[in-house]
Formats: sequence, C-alpha cells, structure tokens
Amino acid sequence: MATLIPSFNSCKPKMTSGERLFAQRIEDKLEDDYLIWYDVPVGPKQRHPDFIIFHPRRGILILEVKDWRIDTLHRIDKFEAAISTSGGLKRVKNPLEQAREYAHEVADLLKSDPALRQSETAPFPGQLIFPWTFGVVFPKITRSRFEQADIDRAIAPDRTICQDEMFERVDPEAFQQRLWQMFPWQPVDAVSLPQIDTVRWHLFPDIRIGAQQRLDLRDDETSSDGPDIIRIMDVQQEQLARSLGDGHRVIHGVAGSGKTMILGYRCLHLAKTGHKPVLVICYNKKLAQHLSAFVESRGVPPGRVVVRNFHKWCREQLTAYHVALPASSRDNSDYSEQLVQKVIAGVDRVQIPSGQYSAVLIDEGNDFKPEWLKLVVQMVDPETNSLLVAFDDAQSIYRQHRRKFSFSSVGIKARGRTTILRLNYRNTSEVLRVAYEFAKDTLTPEDRDEDSIPLILPESAERRGPVPELIRLPSLVREGEYIAARFRALHEQGAPWTDMAVVYREKRVGEEITRQFRKAGIRARSMTDGHRAPDSTRRHDGAVQILTFHSSKGLEFPVVAIPGLGFLPRDQLDEANEVRLAYVAMTRAMERLIMTCDRPSAFVKRTGLRPQTLSP
Repeated sequence: MATLIPSFNSCKPKMTSGERLFAQRIEDKLEDDYLIWYDVPVGPKQRHPDFIIFHPRRGILILEVKDWRIDTLHRIDKFEAAISTSGGLKRVKNPLEQAREYAHEVADLLKSDPALRQSETAPFPGQLIFPWTFGVVFPKITRSRFEQADIDRAIAPDRTICQDEMFERVDPEAFQQRLWQMFPWQPVDAVSLPQIDTVRWHLFPDIRIGAQQRLDLRDDETSSDGPDIIRIMDVQQEQLARSLGDGHRVIHGVAGSGKTMILGYRCLHLAKTGHKPVLVICYNKKLAQHLSAFVESRGVPPGRVVVRNFHKWCREQLTAYHVALPASSRDNSDYSEQLVQKVIAGVDRVQIPSGQYSAVLIDEGNDFKPEWLKLVVQMVDPETNSLLVAFDDAQSIYRQHRRKFSFSSVGIKARGRTTILRLNYRNTSEVLRVAYEFAKDTLTPEDRDEDSIPLILPESAERRGPVPELIRLPSLVREGEYIAARFRALHEQGAPWTDMAVVYREKRVGEEITRQFRKAGIRARSMTDGHRAPDSTRRHDGAVQILTFHSSKGLEFPVVAIPGLGFLPRDQLDEANEVRLAYVAMTRAMERLIMTCDRPSAFVKRTGLRPQTLSP
C-alpha cells in the first residue's frame, strides 16, 4: 500500500468526492515505495497541487482531479473551460494547463538543489536526475464519454485517467500503467535513499529537524546546506506532523525519534487557533527552558503558549488562586509532593478551575505519575478537547513514576489515536549499539494493549560514526584532565564548545570535572537539577555544558563524555533504575561518546567495550 501524506482520514473532510475516491485507489493499487502528497503548499508561491506522486524508479507526477460531469462541461480548449455551477456558467483554466504550471513549480524547486540535478557531463546537464510530468483525473467521466465529447482535443488522452480506469476491479498493474504512460522517459537507476529524503525535504520544509536541544529548525530556503538524514523525519513522522487532528493523541517514541520536535510544532499550530492559551508541560526543568526558548524564537505572541515544568506550574496554580503553599521543608521530595496534592485538592473543590487551556501538550509523559497526568488532563478545555502526550517508557528514569496503568484510568482517551515512532535519528549506529547492549536486559519490549504504555525498542537510522570510547585512568582527577584535554583537541579541530557536554551521576564527579575544566582554562557551565540552567538562547557563550544524568534528559549534543563510570552502580539503589539513567546519559551523544572509569565496575563491564588503560 502506498503512503498518503497527510493520512487519508485527516485529508478526507476537505477532499471532494472524486479526490476521496482517487486517494483510496492510489493507496490500494500502488506499492509501498510510492509516496503521495495531497494538497501540500509547494515552492515560493505556495501552490497547492491536488496530488504529487513520487516513485524512486519513475519520478514525480503532478495530478489535478476534477469532479466534472459531461453535462456540466459546456466548452473546453487548450487554455480554459466553461463549466456550469450553482452560481451560473464559470470560466476556469484547462486542468492540464493547471497541472503543467504546478509541475513546473515543483521541478524548479527541486532543480534548485545540486543533489537533484544532473551533472555537467550528463546528457541533460542541470536538469532533474529523474523525469517529472503531469496529468488530469476525471473520476466522473468514462473514457468513451471523454472521447465522444472531444475532450481529447484539449487534453491529451495519454495524460488522463478516467472513471472506468480507476474502478476497484481494475488490475493494479493496468492502473499503474496509466500513470507510467505520462512519463517522458524512465531512469536507468533508481533514486537513492538520500535523494528521496532530499525530495521530501524540499516538498515539505516543516519536517526538518535540528539539534533537539536548540530546536532551531532550518527555515532558510536559500541555504546552501543540503539536507542531512538527521534533519529529516521518516514517512511516519511526516504523516503525523500533517495529520494530527482534534481529541486526545498519544505518541510513543524511542529516544531521538523527534517527539519533542513534533510537539513543538504542534503547539505553534494550536497557538494560532485556540481562544485560550496552550500549555506545554514536562518534568525536566532544562527541557522546559529549551522548549520555552523555541516558542519565543518563533515569534509567538506573549501568553499564547505557556511552557512549564510540572512543579513550577503547580506552584503558579496555587499562587494564582490563593491556595496556601506547603510549609517549608528540608525534604525537597516531600515538599514537591505536598505541592501537587494541594493543586489536586484545589481542583477537586473548584477553587482552582479546570479547562484553563485550549490545548495541553505533555512531553516525556513517562516521567509523570498517574495522578499528575489525571490532574493535567483536566486542564484541557472541553470545547477543544485537544491533548497530546509523548511517551518513551525506556526513558522512565524516575522509579517511583513507573507504574502500570491505563491511559483511560487517568482520563486520556486515545484509543485509535496512538502513534509509535521506532526510528532513532539522534545517535549513530555505534552509539546506539553500545547503549542498547548496556541496558538491553531492562529494555525488554512488552506487549500491551493500546490503552497501556508499551516499551519500544529503538531502531537505528544507520548514521555512522566513531565507536564509543572507554578509557581507564588511575583517578577521578585524571579522568577530568583527560576529558578536558580531549575536548580541547576536538575544539581545535573545529568543534564548538557548546556542542560538547559532560554528563555525570554523582555530585562529587561533577564538581571534580568542573574543577579540572576551569583549571585547563575551558569555560564550563554546570547545570544541576537544583540550580537554574541558563536560557538556551544564550548557548553561544562558548561554554561546555556539565550536567547530571537527570537534567540531561531530552537534550542532545554531538560530543558527550561520561566520567566516573567506575563508581556505578551506586550502592543501595535500584540497579535497573540506575541502568536506565545511564542509558539516557549515553543516548545524549549524537556523534561521539567518551566514557572514563578508574576501576572495572559492573557498569564498565555492561558496556561490552574493552577499556583502554592509560598510564598515570
């Protein structure tokens, strides 16, 4: 079955009856390697062809669908037609001419990219590497009536699909032959996967992915940088970005699959329509700051989108509605729990109103307790009922939050509206392989029904890079010195300081690494869970980020170092939970992962890597 973008169900309400019929036929009668876009804006003029069909061994076909009937078509020539409408006789452009103009728009857009142009030594230098063509579909005019009415004098018969050529009983190969005959030539070689991704990158620029901690998706159409596989969503994600409708929605996605990016663009879209603000909420303070910076960078008017970490949002609710805050406590965990319970009680007695937001988007929902989810779900305005929750149970790093519960039990009604994203774009195959081997016994996939939370194994996007390193040194001081020296060498080779991060588990490790970096004259910004992290818009300040396993969640960096692996797992702590934490830390590395240790601990052995021992 071919892939229609957006999905048929989301397109269906705005399609004509003829477009709906044709969409069903091309989905059913074309194979999996066909990509089809419906009504997407293309090029600088934002033209909207009815259908764009792309096949790696054929090329691109632009089709206009007309629900005309013979008795409503009064006249047609090569340039225009006259048709009967409820408002009287109407002159319109010849649909083949309309399709031709759209096809030129698409071809010119794609030819602007050198990766899609034939070389200077090719038979047709500067032209596309694959053919492009155009045609017309008449779902309500048979071939015989088409010929009897002399429409073939104004529209070439071989560029037309008629009603009886798209019946359900028509053989798929015969149907495809009608498409193929429109092409002027057939390529010798199929288009490569990177070239397919390039086509998709140009046809739908909103799918471009940037580094997730920056969330700065590229908008510059004139940029000379070609698309990279890490900045392109797979087909399923592209459908999701275009197809998310109303109601409750759940995305289950592995680390690095683009959940946060999809959520970010979703909130921008919803901010344009709702009469109340949109709430974006997550557990991690650092992730909330980056999402907030992303929203601000997109020029969203103040107050349209509210981005908060969960406990900050709870405190604001209590303050806004004059509910007394909990008594001060040295136990941060106890204070946080009381904070939440006071909000729940306030909502129950209607002191704190529900339905405050036109939409609620929850990132990293796997870190939320069931009662937290139930609370936040009540904040959705019943008139819009717009809720999006992103989950990855493999990254459930807060043990007390990992409970088996159904979505319906907390008010999330998403049956039939869940999506699974398995492909990891963030990490190279080498990094992902080591991280998976390290944690595979805690990442056993679970078969649950659609109302539960599945554990999904990641699949690699097959980006290649250096094998992760495991370096054994005689002391933590030497680990800090070594990492500082490695980072300086990478910086001298062109890597920005802000592309590097040190992620640690124990406080003393973070303090020692920070001390060694500053001793080496490298600016290091320490970001612990208990301290306010810098605004993500100020990452250009040239500092290496030093942060805990917990605060690294949701972020990513080209280069990541994990010191102190020899001290792990920590005594008297749940080992499975510690493994998950370390898995999250490892999967922050987009390109290069450097781990150091001073002894062969259980975690060192888990990596499956042979430590390289360096002398004192």
